[in-house]
Amino acid sequence: MSAVTSSRSKSFIILTIIYIAATLVGWGTYKALMGCVPDMLWRLFIADVIATVFTWFWGLVFKNVSVYDPYWSVLPPVLMTLWYFQIGTANPATCLMLTAVWLWGIRLTANWAYTFRNLDTEDWRYKKYRTEQKPFIFQIINFFGLNMVPTIVVFLAMMPGLHLIDHIYEANLLTGLGFVISIGAMLLQLVADTQKHRFSKTHRGEICKVGLWKHGRHPNYLGEIMMWWGVWVMFISVNHFTSSIWYIVGPVAMTCLFLFISIPLMEGRQLKNKPGYADYRKETRIFI
Repeated sequence: MSAVTSSRSKSFIILTIIYIAATLVGWGTYKALMGCVPDMLWRLFIADVIATVFTWFWGLVFKNVSVYDPYWSVLPPVLMTLWYFQIGTANPATCLMLTAVWLWGIRLTANWAYTFRNLDTEDWRYKKYRTEQKPFIFQIINFFGLNMVPTIVVFLAMMPGLHLIDHIYEANLLTGLGFVISIGAMLLQLVADTQKHRFSKTHRGEICKVGLWKHGRHPNYLGEIMMWWGVWVMFISVNHFTSSIWYIVGPVAMTCLFLFISIPLMEGRQLKNKPGYADYRKETRIFI
């Protein structure tokens, strides 16, 4: 197995097969539930959960939680497009939203692919949990915290976009603003990640303080948060705010995920491994 999993190209092929299979499993689940779960959105959510379980299983097979990593960026454009072909109709608001989601998904997946090594390499956060926790506790964290919770948060963040697809809406100025926020978020992530990659090549182990990173400690995370607020703005642009207020749960959950989990984990590691990060932290805000 190691000869296969240590190869970058072979690992890519394996993950591609896993994700194609996960899509088919999810869609098959959605179709199989048509007779017993009348609500289409609940069927879609259950299908998403089953596809996550399928991906989690292969993470167990390869003893690598990072098998789940592409799910974050691959799922939304694929799922929302399948949803569109299932019940959607072409209209300006939907087209803007899907365009933003696809550009974001392609960009984020490309960044993952650029940093991906092979199936023998696991993200440092997962290694941290694996080494610090007993095996049984780690597997609980793995299933719920590292696989299922992100899936649920992303699904909640997609809810405004999914609702946008199943109605005929005309775009307006607020829809355009939401689109600009999402596209701006994608470009922010692109610039931040590109600057970080270039800096790391010549300044290995040092604190990146160039470009966007000079003005904010986590501009890439800010872009991720902004992306889903943009989708929400596109949604409320064509809906009465008071009757759809609960849809704000998605972008709020996404914001909390980064503020209270991702950023503290990253900053703890930086404080431990990079001298001077404490000063950088005092001098520079979390976001721009």
